[in-house]
Amino acid sequence: MKLKIVLTAAALAMGASAFAQTKWDLPAAYPATNFHSENLVQFAADVDKASAGKLKITVHANGALFKAPEIKRAVQGGQAQAGEILLANFQNEWPLFGVDGLPFLADSYEQSQKLAKAQKPFLEKKLAEQGMVLLYTVPWPTQGIFTKNPANSGADLKGVKWRAYSPSTARIAELVGAQPVTVQAAELSQAMATGVIESYMSSGSTGMDTKTYESLKYFYDTQAWLPKNAVIVNKAAFDALDAPTKQAVFKAAADAEVRGLAASKKTNADSLDKLKANGMTVLPPSPQLKADMKKVGDVMLKEWLEKAGPDGKALIDAFNKS
Repeated sequence: MKLKIVLTAAALAMGASAFAQTKWDLPAAYPATNFHSENLVQFAADVDKASAGKLKITVHANGALFKAPEIKRAVQGGQAQAGEILLANFQNEWPLFGVDGLPFLADSYEQSQKLAKAQKPFLEKKLAEQGMVLLYTVPWPTQGIFTKNPANSGADLKGVKWRAYSPSTARIAELVGAQPVTVQAAELSQAMATGVIESYMSSGSTGMDTKTYESLKYFYDTQAWLPKNAVIVNKAAFDALDAPTKQAVFKAAADAEVRGLAASKKTNADSLDKLKANGMTVLPPSPQLKADMKKVGDVMLKEWLEKAGPDGKALIDAFNKS
């Protein structure tokens, strides 16, 4: 009888332990080998350790659970407890999501961090209204200009066949007098090889992924913008955690933000070194090219402010004062 009581007590204890464990799904859009995804996996491991196994987060990389455009809605609706999104993808929903996609507004990691700080209170407020909590953000590597021929000024881009993959990159082409050609990422290598495009804007890592150095010979490190990924969590799911577990999540998120920034900088530097090693000429933009492209950015900022309203102005004012 005593043995039976002991076994029953053990079974109840195991049941209580299992019941106490919370499981979250965290969909992400990028491959498992991407530095953002690796950072997410470390974040999940840190939460597991700090919460003593109370909260288990499973990262679903490469769009395996939800595709990139679906992740925000999935978290908002509680289909996934957490998720990673590219903020600029949701600019049409709310202009302030896309402030870090404005070209030449924040043109360095330092400026990007200042912009992120200015954006954060607006972002937190908007996500709270939508039933979500912001955990952390991490920038992508800097965006530059790949060209077939030297580009010492904006005038050198006039008439050039320019890859457009978003409204903003198409608008840049219009403003410099280039010829926008819509080309998706999967078709980029072939488009360059066949002369469909002669120039495009992206990061050095994209240049390596697509072997751009086989077709285009110059990369101007304009650091035009540094779009951010944000890790968000469903507020109801977060509120259901006990206080120590909430603190574990916030601490792991703070660590992930610092670690992610360092990984982005390293990825950026490594990519540019690899482009050089493969024969590409990597240069800073000339003063004239930088000035010409800044004018493009000023026009696009004006257009953005018209859509963003008072909150947009307040955000830009905060950034300019920082």
